[in-house]
Amino acid sequence: MRRLPLLPPCPLLLLLLLPAEVRCTTACTDDCSLKNVTEEMGTSSNDELSVNATSGNRRLSEDVSLPGRAMSDQNSVAQPRAVLDLKTEYVGVTSVNLTWTVNDTASDSYTYRIEVRNGSSINNKTSDITDAEITGLIPGTLYTFTVFAVAADGQTAGEGASISLYTKPSPVLDLKAEYVGVTSVNLTWTVNDTASASYTYRIEVTSDSSIDSLTSSVTMAEITGLIPGTLYSFKVFAVAADNRTEADGASISLYTKPSPVLDLKAEYVGVTSVNLTWTVNGTALTAYTYRIEVRNATSIRNETSNINKIEITGLIPGTSYNFKVFATPVNNTTEEEGLSLNLYTKPSPVLRVVTEYVGVTSVNLTWMVDDTASDSYTYRIEVRNGSSINNKTSDITDAEITGLIPGTLYTFTVFAVAADGQTAGEGASISLYTKPSPVLDLKAEYVGVTSVNLTWTVNDTASASYTYRIEVTSDSSIDSLTSNVTMAEITGLIPGTLYNFTVFAVAADNRTEADGAFTSLYTKPTPVTDLKAEHGVTSVSLNWMVNDTASDSYTYRIEVRNGHSVNNKTSNIPETEITGLNPGTLYTFTVFAVAADGETEGEGASISVYTKPRAVLHLKTEYVGVTSVNLTWTVNDTDSASYTYRIEVRNGSSINNKTSDITDAEITGLDPGTLYIFTVFAVAADGQTAGEGASISLYTKPSMVLNLKAEYVTMTSVNLTWMVNDAESASYTYRIEVAHESLINETMSNVTKSIVTYLIPGTSYNFTVFAIAADNQTEGEGASISQNTVPSSVNAFQCEAVANMSYLTLKWNCPYGGYSGFDIEIFNGTWTKKQQSQFCGREGSEEIFKTEPLDYYKTYTVSVTTVSDGLTSLPVQKICKTSITDPPVPNKAPLVKAVSHNSLSVEFPDFESVNGPLKAYAVMIVTEAEGCLPSKSDLDYTYNDFKQKMTATYVTYVIDVEEISSSSHSQNGHNIVDVGKGNTMYGYENGPLIPLHSYRASVAGFTNINFTVANKIMGEQSYVSFSPCSEVVSLPQDPGVIAGAVIGCLLAILAVVAIGGYIFWRRRRKDKRNTEVSFSPIKIKKSKMIKVENFESYFKKQQADSNCGFAEEYEELKSAGVHQPKFAAEIAENRGKNRYNNVLPYDISRVKLSNPSCTTDDYINANYMPGYSSKKAFIAAQGPLPNTIEDFWRMIWEKNIYSIVMLTKCVEQARTKCEQYWPDKQSKSYGDIIVTMVSEVVLPEWTIRDFNVENADTMESHTVRQFHFTSWPDHGVPETTDLLINFRHLVHEYSSQNPIDSPILVHCSAGVGRTGTFIAIDRLIQQIEMENTVDVYGVVYDLRMHRPLMVQTEDQYVFLNQCVMDIIRSQKEKKTDLIYQNTTAMAIYENFTPGPAFGKANGYHA
Repeated sequence: MRRLPLLPPCPLLLLLLLPAEVRCTTACTDDCSLKNVTEEMGTSSNDELSVNATSGNRRLSEDVSLPGRAMSDQNSVAQPRAVLDLKTEYVGVTSVNLTWTVNDTASDSYTYRIEVRNGSSINNKTSDITDAEITGLIPGTLYTFTVFAVAADGQTAGEGASISLYTKPSPVLDLKAEYVGVTSVNLTWTVNDTASASYTYRIEVTSDSSIDSLTSSVTMAEITGLIPGTLYSFKVFAVAADNRTEADGASISLYTKPSPVLDLKAEYVGVTSVNLTWTVNGTALTAYTYRIEVRNATSIRNETSNINKIEITGLIPGTSYNFKVFATPVNNTTEEEGLSLNLYTKPSPVLRVVTEYVGVTSVNLTWMVDDTASDSYTYRIEVRNGSSINNKTSDITDAEITGLIPGTLYTFTVFAVAADGQTAGEGASISLYTKPSPVLDLKAEYVGVTSVNLTWTVNDTASASYTYRIEVTSDSSIDSLTSNVTMAEITGLIPGTLYNFTVFAVAADNRTEADGAFTSLYTKPTPVTDLKAEHGVTSVSLNWMVNDTASDSYTYRIEVRNGHSVNNKTSNIPETEITGLNPGTLYTFTVFAVAADGETEGEGASISVYTKPRAVLHLKTEYVGVTSVNLTWTVNDTDSASYTYRIEVRNGSSINNKTSDITDAEITGLDPGTLYIFTVFAVAADGQTAGEGASISLYTKPSMVLNLKAEYVTMTSVNLTWMVNDAESASYTYRIEVAHESLINETMSNVTKSIVTYLIPGTSYNFTVFAIAADNQTEGEGASISQNTVPSSVNAFQCEAVANMSYLTLKWNCPYGGYSGFDIEIFNGTWTKKQQSQFCGREGSEEIFKTEPLDYYKTYTVSVTTVSDGLTSLPVQKICKTSITDPPVPNKAPLVKAVSHNSLSVEFPDFESVNGPLKAYAVMIVTEAEGCLPSKSDLDYTYNDFKQKMTATYVTYVIDVEEISSSSHSQNGHNIVDVGKGNTMYGYENGPLIPLHSYRASVAGFTNINFTVANKIMGEQSYVSFSPCSEVVSLPQDPGVIAGAVIGCLLAILAVVAIGGYIFWRRRRKDKRNTEVSFSPIKIKKSKMIKVENFESYFKKQQADSNCGFAEEYEELKSAGVHQPKFAAEIAENRGKNRYNNVLPYDISRVKLSNPSCTTDDYINANYMPGYSSKKAFIAAQGPLPNTIEDFWRMIWEKNIYSIVMLTKCVEQARTKCEQYWPDKQSKSYGDIIVTMVSEVVLPEWTIRDFNVENADTMESHTVRQFHFTSWPDHGVPETTDLLINFRHLVHEYSSQNPIDSPILVHCSAGVGRTGTFIAIDRLIQQIEMENTVDVYGVVYDLRMHRPLMVQTEDQYVFLNQCVMDIIRSQKEKKTDLIYQNTTAMAIYENFTPGPAFGKANGYHA
């Protein structure tokens, strides 16, 4: 039984189209098959058919017997449509699978009837689904299948759909080959089917290369045209009557017979194997196998091969064999007649061919053979040399080959030959060279340090192919090297060592050597290394190094060459000293290392050196400049003509070198004012070998100072400044040469400025500044400037009016110093007149100068300025008035009116006061009707003279202008005098007039009136002018005597009042004229005036008993001024402005600040203090508090202060004595005042600071200098008097240049002790100079009347007296005016440069 092939699963698409309950039973292609279908071949029956239907996993089977079934007609059931798409899914031998489709809505309830028709036989099958398997069919038979859809009633059927087809025939049986030939095969088979008579058969013939088909109507077939010896597959198919439906094929495979073997031959005959090849006629599509029969005299065996060749192995060497080949297909059943071949195997190769001896022209060979048949062998020896081949034979296993060429390559091949004399085994070869001949004429062409060059000769024909082995032997080693030529450089040798050299000629095989040739020699020592020379003047010390192993055995030869002179020295050690040489001479020293044989020398190591020249002599500087130095020296060496010279220029760590070919050099490019060490080395002609250096150290000259100028010039000092751009300028000092005519003085400075003092005013000086290097000796060139000092102001300047003249007489004492004249400037507020005076006598003599005519009685500011070479002194000013003169004559006559019978009134206006103030008026009565011309002579006449008829004109009344009361004037401002009242004024009686007489009046006005002893006007000595005479007035008759008496009394009273008022007014006016003080005058009530010449005895007296006298005086002063009011200081708002509660300013002299915002805002703890010549020379103030600093600077600005004297430190004994009221670096604002410190010079005893003080509102500014004395202890006194005296002189000299109205502000902490002492010293010094008297007591008393506690301690009071004593003694010793000679104290201020000035001609440059 045979199983049908399985069908693959049907596609997903078909599954989706079929009803869900129907299982897939068919496929879309012919590969689909039904499952679970079997066929019982030859057992099918037409009586029973079965339908297998599968739904899900359910199998339904039903046998239907059609003939006995009744069909009922149900009219209520619709007839189904005919089934669609009826087809066979599978056709088998006894079964068919059918499928169909139905489109009816009710198809789910349908069943199906399948009618199976075969001829006249009809069977029916049923199915619940749309497919059915029909089984039990007859193979190879035609069937018609009709399918009917049957409705749910099981009776109503639609129209049938039919399909006709053949079942497959059964496969053929018993297929076999009846005959197999070379190109054909006969096949036979059987078939058992009922329908087989109608069958045809298809035979499919398949080989590896082709497929063919043929047919047969019977159950046999002859297949021809086949390929011999080829495997074929024959497959036979039974075909039904439709010629389409085939059964499954039955197969048989077999080979066609092969063709006979041809052309058998041995491709290779070996020792134990033979390779046979042959051919076969006809190409087989599948491989043959071949049997090979192997036969020798003693045995037979078979071998097989699948190809037409074979290797027969395992044969006996040198033996005769018969080989016969039979071709056999792969089924091993068919074999043709074989083909034979006879041959011998090769003998085995001979073994162990060796040379027993190799000579120059012969070789002895031996070998072995292990073959069984070797006794029958002979041997052929092939001797090959290049293309030349010779053969030798031997019956035994050795041979001597002679007649060979020396050193030549020979190949000896030994062949064993079999008994046939032809078959030879493989040759066993040996290649070798004959020995070369020994080398000839071996010698050393060159012997080096580590190498030797050897040469030799060889006469062999083959010598061109020779190499040579050189065996190098020393005591410690044996080495070999090779050469391709008849020479060799042997390197890597040890210097200075004995070597044996053996040379062997080596044949081209690099093994075969000739006998060696031999030579012995020493290598050269290595040249000495690191040959160094220590230069001497007449000797050179050489040392060197040798690194050779054999150096312990060396000696050394030193060749000393100088020009053509050569000397040799020897040394056993690697150093030597060569002496007896010439200085500065070139020598070449060559050192040779000599090996132990005493002959073999290494190459010389040479060093050429010059001996050192001798040190140069007499090194000195011919010239020292700013940036250059000229050096000279000498040299005594013989070879000095070839010398050059190296000059080492050392500056600190910097070293430069210069060269010179001669014995002098100019060294340039130096830094000014710098220390240099110049070392000169004589250098030999090699430019390198230098002798010992000779050195000299010196400074270059500093550069000339630059921009020398006078920054500030005063009468006795000049502030010089300059610049220096030298790098070393920080170390410079400066010498200032001050030249005037033939007198030259010098001063020194450490900085680039200097104040040159003690100069003569108004004098031309030449100032030359020299920069001096750090050695304090080397000076640069001087820079000069000529400058005149400011001339001195004139002394004792007086301005005097000349009586009754309009010019002024000026007087002054000729100033100290030089001058060219004097500028006189006269200013009246609107115009200025300038005059000059050229002459002045000797110093101190009085000069008198008369000005040009001016206006009478005018106030002029007259200044006298000393002039010297364009510079002017501070002007000395006086406010002067020209003299008065006669008043101008009035234009109008007085108005005269009769008052009574004996009196009249005279009314007249004031005379013009342009020529002087009117002092008095005299009313003159003229009794003449004609010729009214009063004159000065008429002023002498009185009323009595008139009564005595001595004159017609007389003075009746004199009016003192200062005594006129307001009631004496009419409302229109005219003067009214009643004449005839009988009163007397001075020496004049105002007697009654005569009634009924006629009178005229004239008024005399006086700017100056003088009286005689009798109180008569001195007309010629008075300044008077007369008014025109009035109109004539006639008096009426006398009304009575009583009225006249009353008028006389009234006039007398009026005169008394006028005189009293006049005296009071004169005093008041005199006080008002003192414009220097704004407070009521304070008169010194106590004084102890002492002449200078008597002061020393007074001082000693007061000093006795521990200053007892001074103590008594000081005690008396304690009460001075203490009762004066201090209301302003005691106001509550001002108390916080006082540093000390017991030091409060007196109201009478306190400084009041301007523009107060409130009534207390004008307060500051400060008082005006009188100086020698001014009531406001000083302001004494307390040290500012934090809350009064702004007031302090406000006072400085408002009171026009240019000098501040500060006598305290800010902090003393850990207590704040004064706030620092000035800025350090940055500008600082104090209210509206901006203060900037311009400069600060700190000296041991004091510090000088300059400030620029600017009013932020007005943008005006001026300079204020602060003199800060730092060596005065609180409540104490300085260490020496001269310190304070010199400090006062410094302040006075500066302040004398300040504006006249500028007081000096002096303060300490409280502003009384140290402050009072300083002010007192200033006043006393001026008193000594101007009056030659001293009043210490009176000065202190006066100070205390203006500010309490001035000169606060007894020690300070004693110190004042000591200062006076020292000043007087100084005067006596010098016999000159008081000149401050403490140059040490003053010189310390020389280098101070003042700041910018306030812009006036006070010695500063604005």
